[in-house]
Formats: sequence, C-alpha cells, structure tokens
Amino acid sequence: MRKVRVSGCAALVLALVVALAACSNEPVAPPPPAPIPTPQPEPTRLVVGVDDMGAGFNPHLLAHQSPVTSALATLVLPSVFRPDAEGAMHIDPTIATSAEVTATEPFTVSYELNLEASWSSNAPIAAEDFVYLWEQMRSQPGVTDAAGYQLITEVRSRAGGKAVDVVFSQQYPAWQHLFSNLLPAHILKDAPGSWTGALTDGIPASGGPFRVTTVDRARGEVLLTRNDLYWDTPAVLDELQFRRLGPDELAPALAAGDVDVAMPRAEPEIRTALGGLQPAPKLQSVAESVVTQLGMRADGGPLADARIRRGIAMLLDREAIRASVAPEALTADAFGLAPSQPGYAPTAADDSPLHPDAARAAQLLASAGWSRDLTTGRWAVAGGPVSLVIGAANERPEDVDVARAVAEQLDAAGVDVTMVAPTAVELFGQAAVPAVPPSPSATPTPTSQPGGPPTTSAEPAPEAAAPTPPTTAPATPGLPPAPGGVQVDLMVLPRTVGGDPGTELASDYGCPAPTELVPDPPRPPTGFCYPALRPALDELLSAAPRPETAGAVEQVLWAQLPFLPLFQPVDLVVSTPAADAVTGIGPGPLTTGPITGAQRWRAPAG
Repeated sequence: MRKVRVSGCAALVLALVVALAACSNEPVAPPPPAPIPTPQPEPTRLVVGVDDMGAGFNPHLLAHQSPVTSALATLVLPSVFRPDAEGAMHIDPTIATSAEVTATEPFTVSYELNLEASWSSNAPIAAEDFVYLWEQMRSQPGVTDAAGYQLITEVRSRAGGKAVDVVFSQQYPAWQHLFSNLLPAHILKDAPGSWTGALTDGIPASGGPFRVTTVDRARGEVLLTRNDLYWDTPAVLDELQFRRLGPDELAPALAAGDVDVAMPRAEPEIRTALGGLQPAPKLQSVAESVVTQLGMRADGGPLADARIRRGIAMLLDREAIRASVAPEALTADAFGLAPSQPGYAPTAADDSPLHPDAARAAQLLASAGWSRDLTTGRWAVAGGPVSLVIGAANERPEDVDVARAVAEQLDAAGVDVTMVAPTAVELFGQAAVPAVPPSPSATPTPTSQPGGPPTTSAEPAPEAAAPTPPTTAPATPGLPPAPGGVQVDLMVLPRTVGGDPGTELASDYGCPAPTELVPDPPRPPTGFCYPALRPALDELLSAAPRPETAGAVEQVLWAQLPFLPLFQPVDLVVSTPAADAVTGIGPGPLTTGPITGAQRWRAPAG
C-alpha cells in the first residue's frame, strides 16, 4: 500500500477547507445598511402680495417711499426708538440700553448701545452709523424729516463706538424720532453715490431679524431670509417674500394659496374681485404714511408768482383727480397732519383753492400778467403761449396717473402742458431733469438705475450698485432749455407723515440757512423758500412752541401755495383665514405699517 505524502502547504490548505466546512452551517452577518439620508425640511415661507416694488429701499429718501420700503426698513434696519400703534416712541432695547438728555447747555442726548448689536457683516452697530446718517440727512437733497438732524452740531463717540453723545444747537424735544432706520456706515460711507445706489436694489447689511437676500425687479420679487447673526430672538419664519401682483392676479393667487397676505391699493375693483373668494379673506383698510401733493416750482419759471400758483390750483378739480386715481384715498386739506392722524382738521381758509373756480382763477392769472385768447381759449404771457412742464417719477405709477389727470384738466382750461417722467431721485433731487416722457403703461421698467439691466441682489456691495450719472435727454419740442435737462414747473410727490408734526412742517416747507458744516444746503424739491416763515418754523422745533404757531404756518402756506395737498393713499390689508390665524396682521403703526412684528409670524399650515 502506497503512502501519500502531504506537503506542508497542502496540509495548510486542507486544514482551511476542514475549518470552513465546520462553519458552513452558521449564518453570515450581512453588511450594515447604508444610512438613509434625513430629508431636509422645506423652509417656512410666507408670501406677501404688493402692487409694485418702488424705486428703491432707502427709507430716508422721498424718492424711495413705498409700503415695501417701510416693511423692509422695519424688519432689516435698526432703530433706537420705535413707535407703538398710537405713535408714541419707545426705546428698542435690542439696539440701545438707554437714551436720555444728559445736558441742556448745550442740549445733549447720550445713547448707550447694546454691546451685542451688530450688522450681518459682523461689524458692530456703533457711533459711525449715527455720524453717517446725520451727515447725509443734513446735506443730501430729497430727504425726509431733515430738520431735526440740521439742529445737530456734533456727534461724539465713546466706549469704542458703543456710546454716543449727540449735541444740538438748541433744545429739541422731538429727539426720540431721530436715528431710526440706521444704515451700515462701514459699507456706505466711502462708496460714491451709495446713499441712493447701494439701496436701489437691496439693503447691503442687516441689523434686524431678517436680511434682504434677493431683489429681482424683472420678476417683481423681494426675498427676506432669517438673519442668522441676529443677536436677539430669531425670526420664526425662514423666509418672507414680497411678490408684485397685478390687479387681476391677486384673487387667483390668494385662492390658489400662492399668496398668504397682500397690501394692494384700495380700489372698488379689488374689493369686488376678492368678494368672490371662499373662504372669504379678511380685509382691513390702512392709510399710508404719505400724503400725495402737487408741488409748484416757486424759485423761478412761470409759477414763481404766488398768484399764478393759486390760479393754477383753482383750475383744478382735486376731487375728480382723487376719484379717478385713488377713489378710496382720504382727501387732504392741510399741510401738516394727515387725514388719518388723531387731531387732523382741515386748515384751509375760505378763499383757499380747494375747489375749481374758473372765474377766480382768471382774475388771479390776469392780475399776474397772463391773458387768454378769446378765440382759442389758450392762455398766453409776454406775447407767447403759456407752456408748463409737469413731472412725475416713472417708478411711481400712481404719481404718473395723477400727473396725467392734472395735465388733462389744465389743457381743458387752456394751459399747454408737457409731461416728463424721470427717475424719482432725479425729480426730487435736481433742479433740472432729463426730458423723458412717461412710459405708456406708467409701469416702471425693471432697471437698477436709469439705463441699467434688471438686477438680482443679495446684500449688494455699494460699489456694484452706485448710480450712473443721468444723461441729458434730447430736447422735446415746447420744453424750455435748462442745463442738464428741463425745469419742472409742477411735480407730483409724496410728503411723509406720522413723525413729529413740528419737525415735519419745518422739514417740508423750510429753507435751511447755510452753516459752517453745510455751507451750501440742498435745494428743496420745488425750490420753495419763504424767509418770513423761518421764525415760526424754528419755534415749532423748540421746547415751547405756542399752540397757534402751527395754524399760522398753515395759513401762510395756503396763501403762498408751494404745494397743493391732494390725498392720503389708502391700502387694503388682505389675509386668508389661515394666514390671519398665524400672523394677526393689522394696520400697524402709521410709519411702520402692517408688516410690523413679522419676525413673530408663523407660516400657514398646508
């Protein structure tokens, strides 16, 4: 019998086979399963429908006044004091821990800022932001409520910028209205044109619970997202979107759930369209924080004479203008308080031009040298036809509609009128503007600056958004020549309301004198300057104005008529039942509007 020899290597193989066989009946553990990715929740979003985006988002510019600008300023920009529903000012502890008068000679207010308060760029909210706003408000044209800032002589920084002393030239009891909607000086102060340019298509940094992420003018959308660097209670919503909707789009969007709340201009057609929705949305009326006026150029041109201004006003039917453009707006018959404010009362004298009076208008115009051709019915002066230029900002469709209505009435009364529609910044800030006709639909083209492309911005850098200088448009037949464009005789413009009444009168109708800090103060939008009013306006800013002073100012303004008050626009606050339950949206304070408190809103279910 042969012996089989097994090598060491073969023996090892045999042992392994035996071992594997011995284990063959035991189950083999499967590999661990791959982890299942956790689905990311959709961001919570609430959509607000609006009529238009406005010309920009600087709340201190007349040119940028709109409900959207007010909403963004309230949620994005820091304010030392904020108004309650009655308009009383209360300190915002997220921005300042204290603010008080610390000296009377000179009048000084000291602010202690919250050490945690900072911009979304990580820069602190500090004294330089106070300085920047003060410097711009005293020197830039077309700003709102500048009179209080013009009284400031010095802004001093302490505690590394986290404490501020503000020194005034006189006692100023309305100081709590100052330094609202601070702007990020560290971004804006060294960028040419940034006062308007950097805020035309966004706000470059946030100091509030939300930040501006995207502005898409072509699509008509502004997207706010939660500011993750906000140091106080964070916003509940991830996103808040403002979406432009035409009058025919609002009701279908609400019915489909594409829009949760809306702030359209109050019009009977809108109410009718919304009346067919089920479940019915909640409707609330809310007055805007502006009064629409017709400004009349007072520093030159055919309307320099107060008799001409009053005569022109008596050719106009203000009620017909309001009814055709804003039928639910509130008729304004005063230069100070707005119709929606407590204490408002008409201030016009018996002979004020509140209603059309062709005979009285003819007397006033004739006394100032105008004559009317009995054959053609057209007015003439100095041997030639009277020709007026009326301007309205092309980004403000309702203003353009008002200008058209005024032009039609004046033409019917025998006055030749040509319309121009430059940008709002040009119209309210320049003595001469490009002779650009209004677009046929009065709907602004989606440009970031005149002639610029549609823009989408995410906290844009000011260098990228600085405005380009306006070019002089070709001369239009019938328009008077002027350096850089044409001079506007009549303009439709907003007047802000809701702040301190004395400050607003002094800001809107005063003419600041040159000072060492501002040797060449900016020209008012219409060029109106009536030195005889200065003592009374100064008194309204003081610690003890007499009760009758404001009334006396109103009477002078009705006699001089640099502006003809027209109406206070009214919007609707529309909310679906689901959105109303999670937002509690209402009119809000006059100056901050219905979006006040949106950082506490929740998204509707579904």
